[in-house]
Amino acid sequence: MGCFVSTPKDACGNRRWPSNIDELAVFVPGLRVPKSVDFSSALSDILPKPLVERLSSLRMRIVAMVAQEASKATKQRRKTTTKHGGSSFSELLQLLEDYLSVLLGLVGEGSQLKDKVQFMWVNQEDDAEETVMVNAWYEALSVLQLMAMLCLSEANTLLLPKAIKDGYQTKVSEESKRTSIDIFLKAAGYLDCAIQHVLPQIPPTVRRDLPVDLAEGVLRALLMQALGQCADIQLGMAIDSPKATLAVKRRLACEMVKYWDEAQENITPLSLVSLSDGWAEKHRLFVKWKYLEAKAAAYYYHGLILDEGNTKKSHSMAVGALQAADEFLKESKKASESFNATLPTSRNPPLSGSMKYLSEKIPKDALSKLRINRDLYSQERILETAPTLPDFALALKPDEYHLPQLDPLWSLEAVNSSKT
Repeated sequence: MGCFVSTPKDACGNRRWPSNIDELAVFVPGLRVPKSVDFSSALSDILPKPLVERLSSLRMRIVAMVAQEASKATKQRRKTTTKHGGSSFSELLQLLEDYLSVLLGLVGEGSQLKDKVQFMWVNQEDDAEETVMVNAWYEALSVLQLMAMLCLSEANTLLLPKAIKDGYQTKVSEESKRTSIDIFLKAAGYLDCAIQHVLPQIPPTVRRDLPVDLAEGVLRALLMQALGQCADIQLGMAIDSPKATLAVKRRLACEMVKYWDEAQENITPLSLVSLSDGWAEKHRLFVKWKYLEAKAAAYYYHGLILDEGNTKKSHSMAVGALQAADEFLKESKKASESFNATLPTSRNPPLSGSMKYLSEKIPKDALSKLRINRDLYSQERILETAPTLPDFALALKPDEYHLPQLDPLWSLEAVNSSKT
């Protein structure tokens, strides 16, 4: 169950990021890339040749495809998704699923094979930063995390506004939004499976040596990020729908606050443990930025609903909520600037979805309501008089993902073993 990290950089999160990663709609940590594994020398005397060859061939294909994907991900600008790109994404996910079905034979009940093979992964941003573990559950955890990161990367591509026919206006299509929701829920499903069913299989002594990318807090933060971005897309679609009520929009915004709040709770402790100058700091700032945006949206819609009341108290509370929304919007813009300025530097895509609407409406409505109620509230009392947001049960759940069944070759191996 040996493990080594070739440089101390993995422990502190320092990485040689590219200087610029251009536009980001979804934060995606650097991909962890698998390196070649010698299954033959470790398993040829234990397993039938077809099984060893199957493991080797699947992983070699994965190594090649992930290296290609990592190279594409580090380019400054991602191209518009094409049929070829979509099919390669699906093909790689299926390949990883097929590999898992063979790999899991090494960790079956009573198996003595989980500690026979050395598995090596490196971070795409630093070839010298590698983690090697002789533990098949570590390999399964790495595969599930990679599947989730590929989903987040695909969602980022879909959510970057594309130029429409005249070449001047940009937008995200409704199809891309709906597809992104499905992909985010799929990513959350992979992460949930990793946290619930794979991470507990790794002994605590080995878990302490896992790279920070695979720390439970990071995995949980990414899971909640995926759900939070789903809720954000749903809110944007509700804003565009004439049938969606204020109550529906408020609920979506309040749920979004809870997703991002939980993501923030999981990522912040990690960024405080000597991770302040690596990818964890950029991830923390992304989560903080989205959390503040969610708070702005939630207070805005809460304020509009309170303003529908007929009492002086409800109107006063509406003012407090709308002014809180304006303050959180301003803070979110500062967090966005800090996020983009942190290496690797990035920039926001053109505004779309919920924030395209809210960035204009919140300041305007807050100022209008404040003028009407100038005698009730002063600027200094805004946040301390903001009403409490309503608490709603979370509606979004990760897709239910189960580890695949064992490859049929393992059944053949059992039959052959019984005959010997």
